[in-house]
Amino acid sequence: MEKPFHKITVGNIAEKCDINRQTFYYHFHDTLELAEWTCEMDAERALNEHTTYETWQEGFLAIFEMIKKDKAFIINIYRYAPKDYLYKYLYRVTYQLLYNVIEEKSQGMVVRDEDKEFIANFYKFGFVGIVADWIDHDMKQDPEEIIERLNALIAGSFEQALSNAKLNR
Repeated sequence: MEKPFHKITVGNIAEKCDINRQTFYYHFHDTLELAEWTCEMDAERALNEHTTYETWQEGFLAIFEMIKKDKAFIINIYRYAPKDYLYKYLYRVTYQLLYNVIEEKSQGMVVRDEDKEFIANFYKFGFVGIVADWIDHDMKQDPEEIIERLNALIAGSFEQALSNAKLNR
């Protein structure tokens, strides 16, 4: 909140937290690793029970709300950390959520793992692109509206993609 992310040092963090530098390094290698851990803990809480087909929309909405709640932190990382940093984090979080949904929807179907991974990756890149655009536009659009539009766009498409993958074997 006080300075650009790329100018925050381990010394700054140690001083604010009233710890010594070695204590910091006992847990993290650098400030990026600390930021990643912070984001992952937030995402884990946000997605806690929203990893099924029936709840994926709530999971994505929870991600949007988490980002909006920590807007200053996320914007600071987005603007000053290496560009791929936030993307890699969002890719990891959304991929796992999507893969869980695809696993659930493919029960009883014979679908190769590589096809499931391909489908999860396709949707992952789309979702992360939407989130990045939302962040670029200062998070003005209502996350619930975005989720409603996403839901309308992809309703039934998981099943269709899995059926097509199954037929193309």
